[in-house]
Amino acid sequence: MPAVSMTVNGKAVTADVDSRTLLVQYLRENLRLTGTHVGCDTSQCGACVVHVDGKARKSCTMFAWQAEGAKVTTIEGLAKGTELHPMQAAFREHHGLQCGYCTPGMIMAAIDMVNRKGNDLDETTIRHELDGNLCRCTGYHNIVKAIAAGARAMA
Repeated sequence: MPAVSMTVNGKAVTADVDSRTLLVQYLRENLRLTGTHVGCDTSQCGACVVHVDGKARKSCTMFAWQAEGAKVTTIEGLAKGTELHPMQAAFREHHGLQCGYCTPGMIMAAIDMVNRKGNDLDETTIRHELDGNLCRCTGYHNIVKAIAAGARAMA
């Protein structure tokens, strides 16, 4: 089994993993970071989005060994102690969730969106950028409002 080393949420980690182990499996099963969800197993839903070297990646389509030496951030790594990341706070404040299953992936995708597109996001841009992140509970209205508010708060 190959050894894999990376930094996850600011902490250096190393483990021997099967070469077929997906990053999402490594995070959930080896590191017990269960905020990253597996929703579809086909890279369609976005519930597994994490940041790898600062960019949003679907961890269900990436082997753990592909993150060798990378800096990985999961939903658990966003808050600073008890203070939520501005995007997390916006999702809570604007009711950008229902069952919560898609929420971690949505938040991680939203932060990446802000990092790439800036803090002044319109509804059309947000909806276009959310392509690849599915929510089966909502009509996305509050998710869009939450992302717009979170983007402004991140400024």
